Amino acid sequence: MKIENYQIGDWEDLETGVFLDENDDWILIKSIPSDYEIDGYRLLSKSHVEDRFETENSEIIQKVIELKEIEIKRPKNFKFKNTLGTLKWLEETYGCFEFQEEGEDELFYGVLESFDIESFSMDSIKSDGTIDLDFDEVFKIKDIRVISFESDYFKSISLLYNYNKQKNV
Repeated sequence: MKIENYQIGDWEDLETGVFLDENDDWILIKSIPSDYEIDGYRLLSKSHVEDRFETENSEIIQKVIELKEIEIKRPKNFKFKNTLGTLKWLEETYGCFEFQEEGEDELFYGVLESFDIESFSMDSIKSDGTIDLDFDEVFKIKDIRVISFESDYFKSISLLYNYNKQKNV
């Protein structure tokens, strides 16, 4: 088990996680948002990772994971894709997606509205699981730094969104 820190360009805080896999464009980790908390998966865009190194207290974190009997493994049915392919997969699998771009404190939840090779727009999902009708922003694909899924908060937004969607059908 390899526990690493990742410095994302323009972000103050490090991303920490259990390294699971990587390809030419992305690094897949099981997120460690603080100390011994394990929560969800994160795909880190290699084009925005400026540095990566083993965590100083990785042996202690690993011991806690073992003592808690947490099984760390790749997500079921996950395959590396390009950014749009990953967002589409998340939408098909969970009903919506989550990502971050330049601002490390700003998370975006949504479903694809339109896209081309360089950018996309989406219907934004608010924290109560409803669509934000006033949201109108176009995102550049190259600006996506992190795509996240299966965290506790992501699951909550996904459940609320899917519930609201079924209720309105």
